[in-house]
Amino acid sequence: MFFSSLFAVIFNLLLVYITYFIARVAYYFTNYSYFAETASVSSPSSLFQGSLVFDSSAIFYTNVLYIVMMLFPLHYKETKTYHKCCKWIFVVVNSIALAMNLADAVYFQYTMRRTTSTVFNEFSNENNLAGIFGQELINHWYLVLLALVIIFALWKLYKMPAFISDRRNAGEISPKSAYYVAMIVSLLVMTPVTIGSMRGGLTGAVRPITINNANQYAARPIDCALILNTPFSMIRTIGKDVFQMSKYFDDDKQMAASFSPVHNPTETNNGLYTPTSEKKNVVIIIVESFGREYIGAFNKTLEGGKYKGYTPNIDSLISKSLVFRYSFCNGRKSIDAMPSILCSIPMFVEPFVLTPASMNDYTGIAGILKERGYNSAFFHGAQRGSMGFMAFAKKIGFEDYYGREDYDADSRFGGDADFDGHWGIWDEPFLQFFCAKMTEMKEPFVTSVFTASSHHPFNIPQKYKDVYKEEQLPIHKCIRYTDMALGEFFRSAEKQPWFENTIFVLTSDHTNQSNHPEYQTDLGGFSSPIIIYDPSGDVVKPGVNDAIAQQIDIMPTILGMLNYDKPYFAFGCDLGSTAAEDTYTVNYLNGVYQYAKHGYVLQFDGTKTKAVYSLDDSLMKDNLWGKTSDKDKQALFLQMEKELKAIIQQYMIGMNEDKLRP
Repeated sequence: MFFSSLFAVIFNLLLVYITYFIARVAYYFTNYSYFAETASVSSPSSLFQGSLVFDSSAIFYTNVLYIVMMLFPLHYKETKTYHKCCKWIFVVVNSIALAMNLADAVYFQYTMRRTTSTVFNEFSNENNLAGIFGQELINHWYLVLLALVIIFALWKLYKMPAFISDRRNAGEISPKSAYYVAMIVSLLVMTPVTIGSMRGGLTGAVRPITINNANQYAARPIDCALILNTPFSMIRTIGKDVFQMSKYFDDDKQMAASFSPVHNPTETNNGLYTPTSEKKNVVIIIVESFGREYIGAFNKTLEGGKYKGYTPNIDSLISKSLVFRYSFCNGRKSIDAMPSILCSIPMFVEPFVLTPASMNDYTGIAGILKERGYNSAFFHGAQRGSMGFMAFAKKIGFEDYYGREDYDADSRFGGDADFDGHWGIWDEPFLQFFCAKMTEMKEPFVTSVFTASSHHPFNIPQKYKDVYKEEQLPIHKCIRYTDMALGEFFRSAEKQPWFENTIFVLTSDHTNQSNHPEYQTDLGGFSSPIIIYDPSGDVVKPGVNDAIAQQIDIMPTILGMLNYDKPYFAFGCDLGSTAAEDTYTVNYLNGVYQYAKHGYVLQFDGTKTKAVYSLDDSLMKDNLWGKTSDKDKQALFLQMEKELKAIIQQYMIGMNEDKLRP
């Protein structure tokens, strides 16, 4: 009897799960023509699993007040009046959620996606919504009838606890000690269930799921609408309307003249590489926290030339690779890296994958090269779903995804004994797994791996504790370990039949701990390596180029190397068809856009320029804005501001108007 409230809560929440299932079936059949291919394309089990994850999150978000009211340990509340109030809250809340799901079944045909909180801004200035809504109620009377039937069923089937009192005072519950023990235990049981359901999981590797995670379960982007539910889409995008439209240009042609993200084929070549029509393999290595600061080959002039770094293997690789005098990442978080590197979409304001725009129509290098017959796979040593990488990889065209579970299932390797205890498989064995799996792939292929070991809490495998000891910063021993793992990877890769026919790109997701002031400035904090290695030497010659390179340049530059001849969308530039003086980097930091070009870095807060520094001013001490009488420099700074405004406006248009394809 004393666990009656817990049993009642579980039973009533099961009713809500059934409600969401029925609403999804209605959503499917209302838009049957859109989903007609789902049965043959998407796995029913994957669709069901995904919908269960997102339904659980929405159900526990919307019912958390009800759960607390039912299980709060206070015997005086166990009255009919109190529990009728709980019943009303339960039915009303879940009726609203049901109405949102069914109404969105109608709206889907206009958007081909689940409605997010941006809908309120989208129609904020409309005054004819009441008439439109009323007409749709008439047109879809069967959905209204279905809603009424389900709401009636929720009311009738609702389960009350067994021990409520007929009186307002429930003091006769006895023994009270048993009641309180049972209620506290019930609350302790439901707390982790509620939190885990809201987040999409309880493990440390799982961040709170977002609408973009639906791509993990969908074979087609359109199927995400079936996996998601509208309450979840609304809840997870509240306060995420981050892409405010900036109207710097009224004329689209004038804006495009300053900057256009649409790239068209060009025969211009500055000699950086020799374009090839051969189908070269492409391997993109994203190394966790592997900033330029740690790489000795990039830092020969620091500390009087005494700073040698922590990366002898990468130093050796650089000696036979193409690198750049300046190179930067476009975000400061791991979740910013994949859009920047693989799609040429930088991070502005908030991480792209955490915003509703992540459900827009766009692709990445894997999706583009798929048109040319490339096979593709993405690798990350963490569990599937970690950081949303699997979902995003599928969204941008990667056919296969290999994570911790796949490593564990491969008998050639050490299985979960190689798990670092926090994030994923140690870099050394996982990079060997990466190499082995590529050897099994059909050429040509495009692959990417995201390493995990050089990450907080900065541990290394036990067998290397005496090899890579503590140094100036905790991350330094991890950098040495990962550098060794990368060296072993390339030693294994060079023995493979695909090696000579492959272009390798190595970069970091972002920077990390720093103990050099040059890397602690607004711009220095984005200093990441971009290393392009062509073992054959046919396409890329080694050397140091004067261009400014950034993560969002990687995709366009690779496409240029492969002689890609169709228009594509990218916020970066093809470094091989752009003069060094016209290359640039752009990033966003605490409300300020930074734009480096022509030897200067300009800081713009969205309204006005705040500062301009020389790129040679490594500590960013001398603000030149408004302090120079050189008219040519003044004109250059104003031109840079204009170009940056065009980039920002093009970005916001792409995000808000779903224009991320040429």
